[in-house]
Amino acid sequence: MKQTLNPAVAKVLKRLHYLLDVILLCVRWYSAYPLSLRNLEEMMAERGICVDHSTVHRWAIKLLQVLEKEFRRLKRKVGRSWRMDETYLKVRGEWKYLYRAVDKAGDIVDFLLRTHRDKTAARRFFEEANGAEWCARESDHR
Repeated sequence: MKQTLNPAVAKVLKRLHYLLDVILLCVRWYSAYPLSLRNLEEMMAERGICVDHSTVHRWAIKLLQVLEKEFRRLKRKVGRSWRMDETYLKVRGEWKYLYRAVDKAGDIVDFLLRTHRDKTAARRFFEEANGAEWCARESDHR
């Protein structure tokens, strides 16, 4: 079965000269694990693939934003029962407000980190991320 790529992703990949599997593997490892670009360069060399660390960095810059949009578009709908909590924490010496949506199983559905406490912005974020259905239910609970 042949899969077609999203036009935005295909446009970014159009002029890249490496195999798609190599590009996606490098970008995935770079974003998912605490690896440096030079670590990735060495790891690919061990596999017989010569790729420069600056090339991996350009791939990440080009692809991560496009892939994030595509993943959000394809994200599964959350079940009917989930909660939002709010807390604050220090990030690099500054207090930030963390809003999290958590489902029945305790898995984080989505989160929002803000400098200022803003319930309206958090509500708007979750409305866009998970659909207007949640906000209608949340309003009923007040």
